[in-house]
Amino acid sequence: MTPILAFGFSPMDAILILVVILLLFGGRKLPELANALGRSMNEFKKGKEEGGKPVTEEKEKLDEKKPDASEKK
Repeated sequence: MTPILAFGFSPMDAILILVVILLLFGGRKLPELANALGRSMNEFKKGKEEGGKPVTEEKEKLDEKKPDASEKK
């Protein structure tokens, strides 16, 4: 059988893996697992984008929040 999908999986392999997952977790649990996986991926992407920002932008945001010493007097 010729591999069609990535990593050398054939369509039959993918179907077999999905059936095993369905048997392990059951039909009720799969939507919850998919939802949790989606939220996790979104959080990962969000963190990755925030981690790529230059430090100067973050420092400027912090400086805006801090009151100046002259304002306290």
